Amino acid sequence: MTFVPLVDVFKQLRYQIAHIEDGTLNTEYPELASFIANLQHTIPTLEQELLFVYQFLYVYGRKSEGTFNRFRNEIERFCLWAWLINGQSVFTLRREDIEAYTDFVVEPRKDWCSESVQWRYKDNEGRRQVNGAWRPFINKQVQVSQQTLAAMFTALNVFYKFALLEEKCFSNFVPVVKKNSPYLVVQSQINLPDTLSNLQWEYVLNVTKDACQEEPNLERNLFVLACLKGLYLRISELSERPHWSPVMSHFWQDADGFWFFRVMGKGNKLRDVTLSDEIVEYLRRYRLYRGLPPLPRVDEAFPVIHKIRGQGGMTVRQLRRLVQESFDLAETSLRKDGFVDEAEQLASATAHWLRHTGATHDAQIRPLKHLSEDLGHAKIATTDQIYIQTNVKERAISGLKRKL
Repeated sequence: MTFVPLVDVFKQLRYQIAHIEDGTLNTEYPELASFIANLQHTIPTLEQELLFVYQFLYVYGRKSEGTFNRFRNEIERFCLWAWLINGQSVFTLRREDIEAYTDFVVEPRKDWCSESVQWRYKDNEGRRQVNGAWRPFINKQVQVSQQTLAAMFTALNVFYKFALLEEKCFSNFVPVVKKNSPYLVVQSQINLPDTLSNLQWEYVLNVTKDACQEEPNLERNLFVLACLKGLYLRISELSERPHWSPVMSHFWQDADGFWFFRVMGKGNKLRDVTLSDEIVEYLRRYRLYRGLPPLPRVDEAFPVIHKIRGQGGMTVRQLRRLVQESFDLAETSLRKDGFVDEAEQLASATAHWLRHTGATHDAQIRPLKHLSEDLGHAKIATTDQIYIQTNVKERAISGLKRKL
């Protein structure tokens, strides 16, 4: 079977929409146009269904490219299954069809899987050429995870809710299938966030700080670490994005002398994160390294995290590289000092652990509401569930004296 990706990257999505509306898909996506033509004798509405999928992804992808990528992957493979295997429109599927698709996701056919992540399309003489090695699924030796299943149900549920509002269908069977799915496990276990230990954080911070003396450009790494842990930032909140560029004037001081950092968080929600006195000192240090005055002015358009070469701020991938550089330095130092277990654990850490580390530590000393607002959680219950571990520890302590 020859597989053709239904959806290109987000920046090409408007062109795909226009091509279907204008009937010119063959000019830039000939393989996709041929794929649609071959299936339309079975599903006459297929082209209009694909147009609706594009419109759905455009609405949700405009806010976040990460959301676009997640929804694209889930909805694309669902449509391919519905059309190629089930031979039906996605708008005529019933409960038992959604159940059958769930079974397929748990154990996809081998010819639907690739061994690694593959690119979809590339330019070739003015046309978008399909990668013949692309497949809807990645072959995994382990059983499908709960997170994968949850992501699938979320994407399908949002898709059908959108379709209901647009009057493309008249039922949404996803919630009932999810509720009765034999593959989903009801969560009741202790689920603590991934964090650095005190020793690991001390090494990450201090090894980077010491290295700045010989390599001044590591001041960038140091400030990124301070922001991610001390301000509980997601790494995307420091990055350059299509509709938001973090600049120095986003650090601001109120009339009482308190400092804040304005952040564009999930769902394009703005929030102001409080700065501690220590973070203000790291801000001063970083700005002096860049040759700027110690504290920002209200009109400064300099990117918060600058590129050594080139203009503008840094992408998520570039920021992750800075964090990983500091993690690698700390891991080497831990091994050298004999902390092999700590070094092994640090080797699996990601940048997001710094947000969890800062919030978990400060949950012991800050009011829950204040912490929740700085984290950008819509509900205080989310902060309580993730970071407040008091009840778990008290339960463990009370269980120590049990007798057989």
